[in-house]
Amino acid sequence: MIILGIESSCDETSIAIIQDGKTILSNYISSQIDIHKEYGGVVPEIASRQHIKNIAAILEESLIEAKISLKEVDYIAVTYAPGLIGALLVGISFAKALAYANHIPLIPVHHIKGHIYANFLEHEVELPCISLVVSGGHTNIIYMDEKHEFHNLGGTLDDAVGESCDKVARVLGLGYPGGPIIDKMYYQGNPQYLKLTKPKVGEYDFSFSGIKTAVINFDHKMKSRGEVYKKEDLAASFLGTVVDILTEKTIAAAKEKKVKHILLAGGVAANSLLRKQLSERAEQAGMKLLYPSMRLCTDNAAMIAEAAYYKLQNGGKVAGYDLNGVATLDIHQDI
Repeated sequence: MIILGIESSCDETSIAIIQDGKTILSNYISSQIDIHKEYGGVVPEIASRQHIKNIAAILEESLIEAKISLKEVDYIAVTYAPGLIGALLVGISFAKALAYANHIPLIPVHHIKGHIYANFLEHEVELPCISLVVSGGHTNIIYMDEKHEFHNLGGTLDDAVGESCDKVARVLGLGYPGGPIIDKMYYQGNPQYLKLTKPKVGEYDFSFSGIKTAVINFDHKMKSRGEVYKKEDLAASFLGTVVDILTEKTIAAAKEKKVKHILLAGGVAANSLLRKQLSERAEQAGMKLLYPSMRLCTDNAAMIAEAAYYKLQNGGKVAGYDLNGVATLDIHQDI
């Protein structure tokens, strides 16, 4: 079975081709990071225009790399939710046109499921499992049962962890994207420099707005007094607190559900401190942490094609040509 995946939910345009749910024949990703850097974050209108500009050429590159033609593609998978609506519509419109013109069935894919299934491309995952999904727009703890059904145990009540990293980095003048920079600075700073209060929210819910605001207020107070501090210390204090929260809640959920595997997914899954700390805690609890290679952590179409593969294996249906984009959609509402 050959599935062509299309991903355009934010600022990466990606088209991939996978075979039989395991072999990646191509996974072409065009990033817009350099374009959005000057704005300190993704500008939706610019992202949509770049998708339109690049997507046809990316399809051609992916087919060439995979050494196949569209006639050999069995299914076309596309991210339809959640994401920036303009960006989603570019990928969906392109996918529908390809499907219609070439008589290929169309599979709609939920973006978060794609991130989780990225692990299945590289690991043998034992179900049920717990997945921590952490990215620029999402922070969720999700339970996946033996039937590949997804249950959202909790999520962020305000900012996603990746979004918080970007905002803290912007205030500290570190650049964009903030996550990778703060990750490096953690090892150069003192995580105990600033005591940050962990918010009291639901058992598996998250809130990072207060932590982010505390860091920003500290920066403003020091500047107003003319006092100097090491940015590395503040970055380390922030990241250390955030990773502690993510780790504690994920391990607690895994223990409650009595799983053997914990999956890390999403762009922030590339964070070295989170990988290290969660892996150590999982091992102590008699569990194993799995996470994708760096290239499969960020938004990519291979994970979308992989999610479509398992959707088909578990009775999922194809979409009609009336498929539309949905900016916000809980994982249990996936069609």
